[in-house]
Amino acid sequence: MLLVVDVGNTNTVLGLFDGDTLVHDWRIRTVVDHTVDEYGMLIYNLYKSSKIGAKRISDIIISCVVPPMLNILEPLCRKYFHLKPLIVGPGVKTGMPIYYDNPKEVGADRIVNAVAAFEKYRRDLIIVDFGTATTFDYISAKGEYMGGCIAPGIMISSEALFERAAKLPRVELSKPKSIIAKDTVSSMQAGIIYGYAGLVDGIAQRMQAEAKGDPMVVATGGLAKIVAPETKTIAVVDDMLTLEGLRLIHLRNK
Repeated sequence: MLLVVDVGNTNTVLGLFDGDTLVHDWRIRTVVDHTVDEYGMLIYNLYKSSKIGAKRISDIIISCVVPPMLNILEPLCRKYFHLKPLIVGPGVKTGMPIYYDNPKEVGADRIVNAVAAFEKYRRDLIIVDFGTATTFDYISAKGEYMGGCIAPGIMISSEALFERAAKLPRVELSKPKSIIAKDTVSSMQAGIIYGYAGLVDGIAQRMQAEAKGDPMVVATGGLAKIVAPETKTIAVVDDMLTLEGLRLIHLRNK
């Protein structure tokens, strides 16, 4: 079985594949000051609760945008699984040309998403990932990573509003009843949700125009299901895009 690990700035997502089937997935907080053993016991208990022994895990692949976390995860893999993990980065075969001025600057998660999306849809694409940052990536019809843009994430923006405006409360991110809201909480929810829907549509439409085609917009990430229904451009929400991309990259390097 293959253990895939996607380390983001806020959350770390783990998945367990049996062949090409995702049998389990978990989401935990990314905490850089945890020790190897703290993370080791946490992950150990996750797969133990699923009645899967460590010996059944034969391979591990990690995508990480938080470099200090690799100092925890690599020793963890050796100590608890007796395996050397494959780290997505320079030198790893992705099967996708990267047309970026400095390919090393592209976040591993963005490449992993691109690989999975193109393998699944086989066409030109714009991938929107709602994470700590909201990223937009354009993939050509030939399966080439062409670049993209990065915007502040929804949680970053909502937290900034709460922290910098003394009378505004912290609110749950959910769809309000109306854009013309009648109370403070609903007003904030309307501004955040519909504001981000407008941001997504605006950037996606500009990218489609510059690409001179009709790339399909695919969304992923923890908050995609909240924002996507309010947009005009997002065609598909694919929650497990990153985990599937890690499986594919592992297969291409096996």
